[in-house]
Amino acid sequence: MIVLLGLLAAGMVHHDRALAISEALARGQTPEVPDIVLPAFDGPPVSLPGLHGHPVVLNFWASWCVPCREEAPLLQAVWQQFHARGLIVLGVDTQDLSTPAQAFIAQYGLSFPAVRDADGSVARRFGATGVPETFFISADGRILGKFPGEQVDAAVWQEAAQAVLDGRAPTP
Repeated sequence: MIVLLGLLAAGMVHHDRALAISEALARGQTPEVPDIVLPAFDGPPVSLPGLHGHPVVLNFWASWCVPCREEAPLLQAVWQQFHARGLIVLGVDTQDLSTPAQAFIAQYGLSFPAVRDADGSVARRFGATGVPETFFISADGRILGKFPGEQVDAAVWQEAAQAVLDGRAPTP
């Protein structure tokens, strides 16, 4: 019984952390990026706190996600336009198999860094409600805002990239 209560309490704390990010953003706050390290498809693991000093567009996606197919070229365009100015686009493949995810990356010619969240635990920690979902992180490691779904307007992505470079919350 004590073990069961301990597991329930741990689950509630984890759930509260995920809600904390979404709720903080809803209140206009800017929570700190969680201390997470994710395996990369190519190269060494990526530490989210290790990206401090760079604004980050953190996009949760999956190869099976139809709207992600429409967003992928737009994210690639943002990466190509803004990475020379220090912006990092980081794709987080979530709840997906490695082989289809790698095929997705190749199909859309994605050259921005991509990492794996095979079990969806990182997406849940961020409070993501599905894919695609994108979080915008300031250079000092604060989550400025999010797009809670698909964005297919190139101008919206360009404005969002500029906002995060300026340290402002983007608006979808």
